[in-house]
Amino acid sequence: MQALNQHKVAANPTSSSITARIFAALFPGSPAVNALLATLYISGPPNFLLALCPPNIDPASLSVMVAFAVGGLLGDTLFHLLPEIFLGEDESDRVKFVVVEPNKNLLLGVAIMVGFVTFVAMDKGLRIATGGEGGHDHSHGHVHEDVGASTKATGVEKNVSKDALRARKPAATTATDIPAPSEKEINSSVKLAGYLNLIADFTHNITDGLALSSSFYASPTIGATTTVAVFFHEIPHEVGDFALLIQSGFSKRAAMGAQFVTAVGAFLGTCIGIAVQEFGGSSASGGIQGPGLMGTSLQWGDMLLPFTAGTFLYVGTVAVIPELLETGPNKGQELRKTLTQFAAMFTGAGIMLV
Repeated sequence: MQALNQHKVAANPTSSSITARIFAALFPGSPAVNALLATLYISGPPNFLLALCPPNIDPASLSVMVAFAVGGLLGDTLFHLLPEIFLGEDESDRVKFVVVEPNKNLLLGVAIMVGFVTFVAMDKGLRIATGGEGGHDHSHGHVHEDVGASTKATGVEKNVSKDALRARKPAATTATDIPAPSEKEINSSVKLAGYLNLIADFTHNITDGLALSSSFYASPTIGATTTVAVFFHEIPHEVGDFALLIQSGFSKRAAMGAQFVTAVGAFLGTCIGIAVQEFGGSSASGGIQGPGLMGTSLQWGDMLLPFTAGTFLYVGTVAVIPELLETGPNKGQELRKTLTQFAAMFTGAGIMLV
């Protein structure tokens, strides 16, 4: 092993790329410290950007940014998380071997599915709680539905379908130009959707924190790339939630304050993930692999990364793709928008690939 390690170092001299130097500057500490720093990076800037957002922002205008975030999330999942989960990451200074264990891949696959199904259950539960008005699906399709619901509730427009709202012309009469309804005009179900959205946002931020902690304990590179992917996703996600809160009767200041409160969920999730890794993961025994789950070397902390991959798969496919598939009656405009969305998606995935 020592001879192989020496040969690898001699044959592949390490070279520090620009991205490696940036990551080293942003994440200079231990996995726990780096996870907390990453949580600060993904929670702070997107929330401060809300100060620049107009109260009547149209969630449909975020479609290109959402497509970019989808590319980043799927790229991180397919290029980084899944290979790391099943095979591990190559290291420049030593040789690594993959040991095939009975039931290990099975357990990892189960953890991925549990993460996926967890988000399905959360999304479904919130849709039931809001009476079918649209739950919090970590995307922004729910904002479209609540805009239509709020206009019906205020009497501004009745018996108008979503397609009619989307296709109406001229632009001066679109749903975005309808002023935010006053507190007493807010339909109770729309207001409930706003508060449920905050609860769901808090919960989803917990899973983001779990994702960051588990990825940094896997490797510094996986942690850094996952931070980038989550950051790209948080910007349209936070803006979309901000628009929903405005439609639910929140003032701009109150909506921003509520979003800052939900950001606490990310730090909570990060701390939970750190505790699990420190006391229930392979790091708890200094990396020594002993009998674990179902006789494998897996510990409970090792299940967080596949759980994260499952949640990312749900967010990047089931939750967001249906929104990108929505089209209007203007074929030329929709074709141009579709090409722009695909370009944005490939750009996000390309950054993860690089």
